[in-house]
This record gives sequence, structure tokens and C-alpha cells, in this order.
Amino acid sequence: MTSRHATGPHTPGIAAGRIDVATLHENFADLHAAYDPHEAAVAADRCYFCHDAPCITACPTAIDIPLFIRQIATGQPEAAAQTIFEQNILGGMCARVCPTETLCEEACVREAAEGKPVEIGRLQRHATDSLMARQGHPFARAAATGKRVAVVGAGPAGLSCAHRLATKGHDVTIYEARPRAGGLNEYGIAAYKATNDFAAREVEWLLGIGGITIENGKALGRDVTLDALRAEYDAVFLGHGLGGVNALDAEGADRAGVDDAVDFIATLRQSDDLTALPVGRHVVVIGGGMTAVDAAVQSKLLGAEEVTLAYRRGRDRMGASRYEQDLAASKGVRLMFNVAPRAVHGNGAVREIEFEYTHEVDGRLQGTGETVRLPADQVFRAIGQNLSEDGGLDRAGGKIAVTGPGRTSVPGIWAGGDCTPGEDLTVVAVAEGRDAAEDIHAALMG
Repeated sequence: MTSRHATGPHTPGIAAGRIDVATLHENFADLHAAYDPHEAAVAADRCYFCHDAPCITACPTAIDIPLFIRQIATGQPEAAAQTIFEQNILGGMCARVCPTETLCEEACVREAAEGKPVEIGRLQRHATDSLMARQGHPFARAAATGKRVAVVGAGPAGLSCAHRLATKGHDVTIYEARPRAGGLNEYGIAAYKATNDFAAREVEWLLGIGGITIENGKALGRDVTLDALRAEYDAVFLGHGLGGVNALDAEGADRAGVDDAVDFIATLRQSDDLTALPVGRHVVVIGGGMTAVDAAVQSKLLGAEEVTLAYRRGRDRMGASRYEQDLAASKGVRLMFNVAPRAVHGNGAVREIEFEYTHEVDGRLQGTGETVRLPADQVFRAIGQNLSEDGGLDRAGGKIAVTGPGRTSVPGIWAGGDCTPGEDLTVVAVAEGRDAAEDIHAALMG
């Protein structure tokens, strides 16, 4: 048996301590270093400050990007942050995790002209970090309204909704199933995108508005019911995300070593000692979205010898952006396209995974009959999540149906974020929480 201290990338099976502490620290450092003031000024100077700027239209929270960049250019990063936070109270996290390469930066005029956009995400981080480093909260509450609102889920949608309601003078109680607030910002994104416990620090900063109470360990359907919340509060907002993970449709998918990528990322994010976190020698991640990329890259950074990301369709159909795909490749992750899992082989625990090559015929995915086997002692499912609790509300596309600014099928109940149809992005969830809060406020004040 291999001793703990002799563990390395070539150690068979699933093992901890594959690489040394110094390398681990380097691997999980900030993906993009923060700008210093001079770098920020130079980057801001590249903005054309367009009239009818396409970057604003491309931002789901409609931040006035040319204005905040002009404020940075004139040496006012804190004023720039105020501009950002008025539209997106989680602008600090969005600056770190937003796929800006397919949103504001893709729309940038310089991207079209030169193939090198203004680095809007990094400029946004420079501004928001500047203001968050100050004492005090930049927003003040309106006079108390006496109205009470329940928010289910302390993720981006719930936090955004709660903050906007608190600024209007309402009292908000957030019911959060997990021990810590933050939702996917805390549990679901790669550690190198939000270092130094940023998600938790952002929540603490956001709560500085006052009027918001968080009750942890309270899950909808288990600890609280929608009927009880409706009876106790003047309005309810659901932002509890997706609790279930889609099953892997392959023979032997229940073998040991086949795990959820979401759980793996959450465990990694909550770990105080990455040397104690086990990872396979041969890791295969099944999926094509951001979760799949995050799980694959972090497996490699933990010291897995060989990591393969396998997706059933072509590269152009992946949910993860080309930037994220290239990031994975640069870290040593092998990308396989047009392969669908058919069987997990092994005596009790996974040892190999068998894929069938696929192709599309008239838009439908079909197997070719040709198969390939990959060695695997750890397989991660990243094939999407599903709604585990809807409170009895109408559904659409497997999620809670909403109209307009998050109105559900029951009056007095709103919803937003991943539990409702639409893009599963932090910035979209923030926008939906904010817009629902405005509609809730209008309804409460008559």
C-alpha cells in the first residue's frame, strides 16, 4: 500500500496529496491578478465611451459601462463602483465570474475592430474592490415600511432581491438550506475565480445595508413550506436554485468513484486543506458547461495525472465559452467531443468508462456504433441540474414558470435565478432578483 507521503500524480485510484503544498497554492491562486491604479488607468483609456454603447445592451444588469470606465479614467474608482452597484449589487463577484468574453467584451467595439476588447471585467473588479475596501455600506435604507418579505435561497438572485427590498425600507428574512450564504458563488464556482473567501466577504458587505436576516439550514419543502411563508409574510421570493443533479444514463453508473461535479466543487470550495482532498489519477468529467470545465480544471490542479472532459456534441455546441475551453486545454485537460457515455466498467469501483461516438443527423444526436474506452478511477457528472422543489407552483421547461419580473402562478409569490427558465448565469440571477424586488415593492406599496 502506498504511504500518504509517497502519493503523487501516478498513484493509482483516488488519493489525496498528489502534489506539494507550494504547487497547490500556486495552482489555486487568483486566475487574473487585480489591476493596480496605473494599469486600470491605461486599460480605461482604451474605451471609446460609445454613445448607445453595445456593451450596456450586452450586460444582463444593464450597467452603464462607459460611465464607470470614464470614472476610473478620471481617478474616481469608488464613484465607478457606485455606478456598478446601483445596477448590480454583486458586481464584485460578477467581475470575477461573468463570461464577459461572450457578453460585454464580445460586444465591445474594440473587439470588432482589433480582436482585443476593453477589459471590462477587470476594470469592474478594480472599481468594486476599491469601494468594498472602505468602511461602511454605500447605500442607505429608506424609511421603514412595516412590510416583511421572505426570500428563499441566499444565492445571487435571493441576495440581490433582498438587498433591493432592504433599500426600499422593507424587512427581509432569507431562508438558506446550506450552512453558509452565497449559493453557487460560495459553493459552485472554481476556487481560483474567487480567492480569499471573497464570496463570504461579499455577503457580509451586502448585509451592511441592514434589515436583512439570514436563517441557515432552512430548506423549502423540508423546514419551511410555501403556505407557511405566504401566511407569515407580505410577499415571498423564491431564489433557491436547482437542488437535484441529472442522472447518468449509462450501465454501471452507480459504481463507486462516479460522483456529482457540483458536490466535488462544493467540497473543494469549503476545504481548508487541499492536500487532504482526494482526486483520481485518471479523471473523466462528462458535460459541456461551466461546471464541467471547473471540475476538470480543478482536478488537474489537484494533481490528477490525466483529466478528460467528454461532451456528447461538437465543440461549437458546448455551454462553456471558447475562452473557458481554452483555459481547460491550457491547464492540461484533454477535450473530447461527440462522445456519449454508454457504460462504466469496474469491479465495484470504476476502472474504465466506455463512450460511443456520436454525430448529428437533422439536428438529432445519434450513435455511430463505434466505441472507445478510457481509463478512469473517478468520473464526475456535470450534465445539468434539475428543480427538486417547486412549492406546488406551475412549471415551464422543468422550472418554476414566471411572467414579467418574476411573477409566479400564485399572487404574492415571485421567483428568479436558476429555479426559473432562462440562462443560468450569476449576472442574470442578479438582474432577476433586482427586477422582482422592484415589482414586489410596487405591489406592496399599492
